[in-house]
Amino acid sequence: MNLLHVDSSILGGNSVSRQISAAVVEHLAATIPGLSVQNEDLAATPLQHLSLAHLAAAQGTTPESAVLVADIAHGQKALDAFLAADIVVVGAPMYNFSIPSQLKAWIDRISVAGKTFRYSEKGPEGLAGGKKVIIVSARGGFYGEDAPAAALDHQESYLRAVFGFFGITDISIIRAEGVNIGPEQRVRAIEAALVEVGLIAPAPAASAALAQPAV
Repeated sequence: MNLLHVDSSILGGNSVSRQISAAVVEHLAATIPGLSVQNEDLAATPLQHLSLAHLAAAQGTTPESAVLVADIAHGQKALDAFLAADIVVVGAPMYNFSIPSQLKAWIDRISVAGKTFRYSEKGPEGLAGGKKVIIVSARGGFYGEDAPAAALDHQESYLRAVFGFFGITDISIIRAEGVNIGPEQRVRAIEAALVEVGLIAPAPAASAALAQPAV
């Protein structure tokens, strides 16, 4: 079973989403025997934002820039890793009510017609179903459904929509909220999120494998 761990925070060791997403991966690695983990650090090795040159290359034009060639290869590797993953853990802090631009660039590069979705006479169809997606959300303030600022959430709502568009229905969110309100709230939020980490069940395919008797 394959797990893809995607981190997008620019804060390095000070990142709440990185701390919690690492805990998620550690928990799943301890729960699922033989789990293969691949890491994608979008802050350390960012993908370029989608451009006309990328689209031209996708349509068969030979790229003239060595930098673009390397980035196209990086994008293909990111797409392949996403398609091969049974579980995807995404560290997604809220930046200015949305997601980091690095994470948006990654999403643009895995949103490929014929690979993760397609359009048919009946409308769009997701092609990447069957995965388990765990979003680790970190927010400086409070943006939950009952919060006064709930309408400003273009982070979790967007990620649910994108992965749902890909045909993924097993989407869960582990949230640390209000981490910039003060030190005590930050600690409470992280501790509550880590409790949720310990409650994560394996993906259905992993659960089935674990249930098989030893031979």
